[in-house]
Amino acid sequence: MKSFNCDACGGLIFFENNQCISCNHALGFLPELLDLSALEVAKDGSIQALAPSAGHRRYRHCANSREPAACNWMVAVDDPESFCTACRLNEVIPDLSVPENPARWQRLEQAKRRLIYTLLKLRLPFNEPSAAPGTALRFRFLSDTAPGKPVLTGHENGTITLNTAEADDAIREQRRVSLHEPFRTLLGHFRHEIGHFYWDRLIAGTRELEPFRALFGDEQADYAAALREHYEHGPDPAWGQHGVTAYASVHPWEDWAETWAHYLHIVDTIETAAGFGLILRPQHPAAESMRANPGKAATDQAGFELILSTWFPLTYALNSLNRGMGLPDLYPFVLSDRAIEKLRFVHHTIEETQRQSAHAA
Repeated sequence: MKSFNCDACGGLIFFENNQCISCNHALGFLPELLDLSALEVAKDGSIQALAPSAGHRRYRHCANSREPAACNWMVAVDDPESFCTACRLNEVIPDLSVPENPARWQRLEQAKRRLIYTLLKLRLPFNEPSAAPGTALRFRFLSDTAPGKPVLTGHENGTITLNTAEADDAIREQRRVSLHEPFRTLLGHFRHEIGHFYWDRLIAGTRELEPFRALFGDEQADYAAALREHYEHGPDPAWGQHGVTAYASVHPWEDWAETWAHYLHIVDTIETAAGFGLILRPQHPAAESMRANPGKAATDQAGFELILSTWFPLTYALNSLNRGMGLPDLYPFVLSDRAIEKLRFVHHTIEETQRQSAHAA
């Protein structure tokens, strides 16, 4: 996520803000420009974005701006949709008559908007009219309704379902510990499940399928049996040699989704570091390999090797900062050579998708 400044006063503002805390100017995110802009009401009652990138365009608030979702994304005045680019993807929202659900929905939407920001930044298709019926990206936020019948977070035919309980920090932490996961976040769930969506869209039935199988394995292996094996006997003891996480060893589909999620973790964190001008310059002469400039790795032209060579020193610095606060490592993973090859494949897939989109345009 890049950093933002208020167009009215220059103060630092954050992606989720709907008002500048320095000058009280209203703010709105412009998804087509990936910009958070100060807003003013024009004489005709429409809303004018003050960001230079907007060129005096007019907008209206997303229909969810006053709902518990607290959406701060804007909709162009000539757009027939009442919901913004992110909110119009919702198929089912939480039952707001349940006392804890309004706050949970807000957390879910905050994480989802960060996901959609990254998809827009990477120019990945997700809502184009040409999508086959039943494959367009949609979200369903559901709650458990009966004991022993939990809502399972997952993806099927373009629809991502999330259990609203995952938006409860205490419940999510309990599950993280019981499942022996070093890292479990709402945003991580979204990034993992969108990986399944893009496997269907970018790998299945394409020329990338055979290279995928050579690297990740044959996805035709019995998925249900693989899940049973994982939960009854645990992950492959050698998972660290070929995957980013233990769960990646379940099945090639999960390996891909976990790798995809980690790629999004990496590029978003590097962009955030770049947005704040962070440059790593260790003073010790032997620490030359720990020098990095995230600003160079956050550009559209950055190749995978530059991204990777920036990521390693950045994680060392960020993990050290967390330890200094008595917190767990921000990125508690070690990437094997095989895992790096899989990340490189994800990078290649995204680059190829961007090239095809540019050519079609």
